[in-house]
Amino acid sequence: MNKITESLDGIEAIFLDLDGTIYLGNKLIDGAKDFLMRLKERKVRIFYLSNNSSKSVSEYVEKLENLGIQVDEEEILLSTHDLISWLSKNDVSDTFVVGTRGMKNMLEESGITTESKEPEFVVLGYDTEVNYEKLSKASIHLHNGVPLVASHPDIVCPSPFGGLPDSGAFMELFRATTGVSASHVSGKPNAEMLLHKIKELEIKIENCAMVGDRLYTDIEMASRAGVHGILVLSGEAKIEDIEDSKIIPSLIVDSVKYLLPNTN
Repeated sequence: MNKITESLDGIEAIFLDLDGTIYLGNKLIDGAKDFLMRLKERKVRIFYLSNNSSKSVSEYVEKLENLGIQVDEEEILLSTHDLISWLSKNDVSDTFVVGTRGMKNMLEESGITTESKEPEFVVLGYDTEVNYEKLSKASIHLHNGVPLVASHPDIVCPSPFGGLPDSGAFMELFRATTGVSASHVSGKPNAEMLLHKIKELEIKIENCAMVGDRLYTDIEMASRAGVHGILVLSGEAKIEDIEDSKIIPSLIVDSVKYLLPNTN
């Protein structure tokens, strides 16, 4: 594969993480909107990927539009999509979900119940609406032998105030209290989140790039899929993290502001 530079020469499709890459909380990363405009001028296909399962596709569209970014629902790829695909492939229809209303709606629209009294799986997402009753019910199911599946492995969710507890942190909570670890974890870094879309687009792997702020999800997925992995330092990862990591990005930049720079 040819070496990639900030100019993104040869890239036909780009997959962008959201939290920590395009925005932090409710504020755009400096230069993100101009970067997206430059991609569109270059006619690069843009897709937005997020492991954050707390929002539905429509909620992501609304958030991006409120930030001044126009996007189609088909351009949003979530860990919840990957989770639904896995549950469907395994003929799972009855679950108990520790997740937001938005996540539950996506599962229910796919024919998967989310509050079963006899679930086949406890499903864990990034639950910003979590309460003790949910945690207690899920723990009882896990103690009774129901396996756990999670939407994604992220330990923290980036915010302007620092990392917030994400799905991976809740996985540790359940492991500590019940002894149960997740039997399957969906979302990034699973390569299929990228590969099914690349196949659909009929674009060569080497002409695709993944941009994100996490080594162990975004860049690991890029490595597994065989696409260029571009690490931005505007979210979770810091430059010192790379020194001790076996996961090597194709390119490192401070933020998306420095990609595809204007040459005018």
